[in-house]
Amino acid sequence: MLQLEGGAYRVEWGIALEHHDAGLPQGCWEDNGCELKLHVPNEFSFDENLNYLAAASNECLFHTKDRRLYKAIPVEQETPVVEISADQDGAILIRFLGDTIPKEQRVRAAVARYVRDWFDLDTDLLPFYGMARRDRLLKQAVERFYGLRNVGIPDLFEAISWGIIGQQINLTYAYTLKRRLVENFGRRVECEGETYWIFPTPQVIAALTVEDLDVLHMTVKKCEYLIGVAKLMAEGQLTRDMLIDAGDIKKVEKKLVAIRGIGPWTANYVLMRCLRMPSAFPIDDVGLHNAIKFLLGTEKKPTKDEILKLSSGWTNWESYATFYLWRFLY
Repeated sequence: MLQLEGGAYRVEWGIALEHHDAGLPQGCWEDNGCELKLHVPNEFSFDENLNYLAAASNECLFHTKDRRLYKAIPVEQETPVVEISADQDGAILIRFLGDTIPKEQRVRAAVARYVRDWFDLDTDLLPFYGMARRDRLLKQAVERFYGLRNVGIPDLFEAISWGIIGQQINLTYAYTLKRRLVENFGRRVECEGETYWIFPTPQVIAALTVEDLDVLHMTVKKCEYLIGVAKLMAEGQLTRDMLIDAGDIKKVEKKLVAIRGIGPWTANYVLMRCLRMPSAFPIDDVGLHNAIKFLLGTEKKPTKDEILKLSSGWTNWESYATFYLWRFLY
């Protein structure tokens, strides 16, 4: 097993933070040194989001225990390990574990921003809920999963890699491949008797060959795709900033699908889970089709034309609509 420093991961996340240096609205958090408190919107349920995360039984980048969430969050040259829970008022508490308490407030602020981004706390869901309660498909979803957020993947390389890994395979096997990738080429941190894994950096994967990735037992094509994306990011030709600054969703999607290994599905997955573009819509997603089939009680999956008709009222909320419908599959 390779023991890697992974500094580049922290740099890439740092770039994203600079782009969002106003990403902590005034009064949205409290810094108590060894513990942070994030104030949350009324339309947020920690339990619903934890239930979603806990459903991933083979997840390697975080774990849940006793209604708490545990994760290592690399920021610059530090890797704080945190316990995330909810207080009696529903606010999010972030407690630093062991000797990983950041000394500088800017690092603690970066952790707060990461968690806010992870749970998409800056999105106002009231308009979505107003629309969804009148929608044939979504009304059941928002009643059942009220307070669920589009739980994101803030790191661009992780988001693209996860999209590539998951292409044309079931979710269970995708998690197996992700674990192999992380445990062979990522970095680990030991804290209070637990091991926490950090996703491999673009620089690490860019330096590998397809043969180096044989240990993953993944298709040659997917290995080539991962290495290709990693090289683009390691060379600075692809960053989260660049994509966000492009603004228009069609322009961003076009930039992504121009990359070998990224088709419309993977591009829209990244637009949803990392770039937070609300109108991202992976319309060809098999999970979306199965969720619609389940809710309609039909034998056949819907056609693309049928999905377009059913989703006609979702304008600018396609991303959340998809995420809520996916939730039924768990």
